[in-house]
Amino acid sequence: MPVDRELPTPEAEDLLALTREIADAELAPKAAAYEREERFPREVFRLLGDAGLMGLPFGEDVGGGGQPYEVYLQVVEELAARWASVALGVSVHTLSCFPIDRFGSEAQRRDLLPDMVGGQLLGAYCLSEAHAGSDPAAMRASARAADDGWRASGEKAWVTHGGHADFYSTFLRTPDDGERAISCFHLTPDLPGFSAAPPEQKMGLTGSTTAAVRLDDVPVPADRIVGERGRGMGIALAALDSGRLGVSAVAVGLAQSALDLAVGYAVEREAFGRPIAQHQGVSFLLADMAAAVESARATYLVAARRKDAGKPYSRQASIAKLVSTDAAMKVTTDAVQVLGGAGYTRDHPAERYMREAKVMQIFEGTNQIQRMVIGRSLTSAAVPPNA
Repeated sequence: MPVDRELPTPEAEDLLALTREIADAELAPKAAAYEREERFPREVFRLLGDAGLMGLPFGEDVGGGGQPYEVYLQVVEELAARWASVALGVSVHTLSCFPIDRFGSEAQRRDLLPDMVGGQLLGAYCLSEAHAGSDPAAMRASARAADDGWRASGEKAWVTHGGHADFYSTFLRTPDDGERAISCFHLTPDLPGFSAAPPEQKMGLTGSTTAAVRLDDVPVPADRIVGERGRGMGIALAALDSGRLGVSAVAVGLAQSALDLAVGYAVEREAFGRPIAQHQGVSFLLADMAAAVESARATYLVAARRKDAGKPYSRQASIAKLVSTDAAMKVTTDAVQVLGGAGYTRDHPAERYMREAKVMQIFEGTNQIQRMVIGRSLTSAAVPPNA
């Protein structure tokens, strides 16, 4: 079912039309087979890069699309409606480009960013560790200063595109800058001692490879540090705000697909002499699903418009991530219910949508963390300045 969108410019409308055309022709026909085979669609990302869809929110001066976040996120949603793993990959790639775009040196932006945002290179984002999870400040992987730059050691976990990416925006403790100092580095897999572990065996998004990245005394050139030494946590948190909006758009696209599937099935499937969509129990369920999808879409658009206007949007990003991913979980679960026994089989994609939705409540900060961020934002704003 086409989504009735309000886009800011005719150019944005043309961009969404192009996205739908590519997604229908190149993503939708491949999604089920690739997910079943746990096959990484590297060629699809190259195609999206050639079409200019891998760097939409970045400046035209570095080869990006120069699009507002409001438009970029709706492109991600359209991709997710056909193939969530690919849409997630676009979001993670955008997240991975963010540190150099926002905090990189003039030379890094000039020499590295064009191939990154142009889609010739695919990025990964390395923040989490197996023992740290929602507490990135507890990371142990580190980089120590050396005569020729840095020596990096440790392991980063849950890396989307791990083993397939061409560059890794990596956050490491730099104890030379202070006991709890963290810095950001631009790492590439050609560095000696850099390797990826075997992919994780996941319940969903199996076309999106997730693997640990191992750093075995990796020599890191001095010019690979991004931003100021010891200020990496600020870079990571700023990136996560925009990344949460990307995940929100992916979740809404997935939920929209589940809703469309359920509606299509409900108007065709008959019980007691009429389509099940005409039975109030199913009709109300579909109505609640539609309300959840449209409400979730509204939350990420509100946050995106604040970002585009240069306003603070951290709380709104957390709200969007919380609402959108919880909605995706509910809507995909309800889609299985509408399809009944058919929804529990692999003859229909409903069961895959449900499996894919679950992890969205976990990555980019669990939804418990989002509630904590939102709550702290509310209560800190309510505390008198001299209290």
